[in-house]
Amino acid sequence: MRDLTKGNPIKLILMFTTPLFIGNLFQQLYNFSDVLVVGQTLGVNALAAVGSTGSLNFLIIGFASGLTAGLSIVTAQRFGARDYRGVRRSFAASIMISLIVAIVLTVGSLVFLDPIMHLMSTPAEIYTDARKFISIIFMGIFASVAFNLLSNEIRALGDSKTPLWFLIIGTLVNLILELLFILVFHWGVAGAGWATLISQVISSGLCVIYIYRHIPMLQVHAVDFVAVLKEFGVHAKFGFPMAFQSSIIAIGAIFMQSALNGLGTTAVAATTSASKIDQLASLPMMSFGITMATFAAQNIGAGEYERIIKGVRQALFASVAFSVLVGVLIIVFGQQLVMLFVGSQDVEVLRLSQVYFNVVGSSYSILAILFIIRYTLQGLGQSVIPTIAGIAELFMRSFSAIVLAGSFGYAGACFSDPLAWLGSTVVLIGSYLAAIRRLHKLQRMRETVETTADPVVKEQVQKQMRKTLKLGDQPQLAGAGEV
Repeated sequence: MRDLTKGNPIKLILMFTTPLFIGNLFQQLYNFSDVLVVGQTLGVNALAAVGSTGSLNFLIIGFASGLTAGLSIVTAQRFGARDYRGVRRSFAASIMISLIVAIVLTVGSLVFLDPIMHLMSTPAEIYTDARKFISIIFMGIFASVAFNLLSNEIRALGDSKTPLWFLIIGTLVNLILELLFILVFHWGVAGAGWATLISQVISSGLCVIYIYRHIPMLQVHAVDFVAVLKEFGVHAKFGFPMAFQSSIIAIGAIFMQSALNGLGTTAVAATTSASKIDQLASLPMMSFGITMATFAAQNIGAGEYERIIKGVRQALFASVAFSVLVGVLIIVFGQQLVMLFVGSQDVEVLRLSQVYFNVVGSSYSILAILFIIRYTLQGLGQSVIPTIAGIAELFMRSFSAIVLAGSFGYAGACFSDPLAWLGSTVVLIGSYLAAIRRLHKLQRMRETVETTADPVVKEQVQKQMRKTLKLGDQPQLAGAGEV
């Protein structure tokens, strides 16, 4: 376990981010390998079939991922406050909520799959393969939810390395099984789906074994489940807004996918290939952001308010600097990477992918700022404003799909991501600046509590701190009570 409340902030942030980035890289390689193997072995139509389900997959799996990330913020806050009994109760509540959500998502996604795919205007020539692939993925929602929950809870305690190893193992298993199922068993795109499902089951099982053997703090017992109903409110406050935020963003992606489907199979194949490169390129920025959620959560729990401000400032500088570098690289070399999927003979796919890279790669600095601000606010316990920012993303992507794609074709569709990032960042800026002011205020209050000898003044300031923190029914956090 790693305590992020002590030591050099940027050093700790980089140490936590590095394995998280590598882990996210391997997480993306689940889908990356699907596209790579399918594109090279089954052809462009099969590639488009898998790619056309990407936004739908994001809608369902993204909801689960956002939910578990939000639930783990409560765990991280309690870990920072040294409330270890609260950590176990938080994990127990997270398990129950995740189980219920997994059941609802599995049933709902399979029941409404066909109407949604028709609504997305999935091309007839790829419909059967697309449905076959995504049906298998949805049957594995339980495994996806389990792995996301367990890995997020482990990271909440400051350990970003262990989930990395389980992701690496899962990704290697996924790749081996894909080659086996597609090339040997000739299962087509269904083979890619089954390989992903099985590998996620294995990764989840490894997390369970590791927690059972090495993390007593997450070894829950019957008594920890007794307070689940009482814990539901605070966990729902964090988990569901982040889940809905992911889904709102995904709905915008579905609008965009519908527009791309209307532009034809070539446009779908180009975006499928280019977006995979884009996702890999943006992973370090996203990893910085996820790190800041845990960093902010642990430090708000420990009452280290000024430390949060310093860490955010340093993370912003590092992430923006990286975004400029990777933006240049993806514009210059992105087309060569797309050849991994389609080969040099698909000239139109390569041309469209370059258009995608030119538009998206030049906007990465906006994305870097967005990730840092959004995840920091979530780590501080703010859920409403990030959700509103997600709605802004939905609006901007819908605008691109309806207006820009219709007027300017593929180039207009490519502006959906940059416009969505810009719209969301604009919404978050005001809340972020207000949060910084609140942290400065809390730091001054804590210093007053530490230095004053007057018990009446100390009690009054502590009362103001609790009000400023808006603790509600949450456990007492350091700095708001006795220091």
